[in-house]
Formats: sequence, C-alpha cells, structure tokens
Amino acid sequence: MSHGARVIRTGVSSGGPAAPPAAASSSSSAGADAELMDGAYFRSCAGMLKVAQMISLLVGFISVNNSPWTDYSAYSYFQIVAMCDLVMILFFYIIHIFRIYRKLTCVSWPLAEFLHYLIGTILLLIASIVAASKSYNLTGLVAGATFGFLATILCVLSIWSSYKVSCITQSTSKYH
Repeated sequence: MSHGARVIRTGVSSGGPAAPPAAASSSSSAGADAELMDGAYFRSCAGMLKVAQMISLLVGFISVNNSPWTDYSAYSYFQIVAMCDLVMILFFYIIHIFRIYRKLTCVSWPLAEFLHYLIGTILLLIASIVAASKSYNLTGLVAGATFGFLATILCVLSIWSSYKVSCITQSTSKYH
C-alpha cells in the first residue's frame, strides 16, 4: 500500500546553523495566537448575518417596548424571546470574534450554535406570530412583529449555513 510522498521537516536549513526546534515552533504558534480578535470574522457572511440578526431583534424589541400594549402577555413573551435570542447570538458572536472556541474544546461549538438557532428560531417564530395577531394595527407593535419575522428569516439562514457547513461537509469528507 502506497502512502504517497511525505515531507519531513527538520530544524536544519541548507543556508545556516540549525535553530532550536522549541523556539521555531513557539514563535509560529505565538504569532497565530498573538492576535486577540479574528478580523476576518467581522467581514464573513456568518459574522454579518449575526450582526443583522442582532440589529433586527433590537429594533423589534425597541418597537414593541415603546408602543402601547394591548395584550401584556403576548408582548412580554415577544420581548423575553427577542432579548434571550439577542443575548445568545451576541454570546456566539463573541465566541467567534475572540476565538474562544479554540481554547474551550470540551464544547462542540457548531452543535451548540446549531441547537441554539434551531430552538431560538422556533420560539422567535411563535413569538412573532403571537405579536402580529395581537397587534390590532398599532404601528409599533406591527413593526416589532415585522422585525421579529425578519430576524426569524435571518436565523433560518444561519441554521441552513451551519447545517451545510457541519453536516454536509463532514459527510462528504468521510468518503474522500
């Protein structure tokens, strides 16, 4: 059985004396961990999607909070779901920005984020439907429900992209 060509790295270069292996490996790993924040995540599709979700949830929350309520339980449920979802999205955003997932390897971060989006999206959809049905054409309540539906659509996009990344790429990599 042939394994193909392999590259073996040594500490010796052809142009000079050998560098100590510990110094060479520590300088390359220190360079990778020296950056505190992942600047590429700000501009990535997943990062911008999280920011759009947080903005739409915040606008929906503020719209509902600043309008006269007709049904206390419906809108308090919407506010609780919107704020909990906002806090969790912010939590995962910070996890990605500061690369905390590299330090805490005991948690399956893609699975945790997928489950959060799945449960949060279902609750947000229910809260938006309830808020829309109880709005009685009051502008702030209709706006809150609309932004809730927008956040729901954005969360569905996140579910699809996390499913596509974690499940489809893992299943295709098994066979290659």
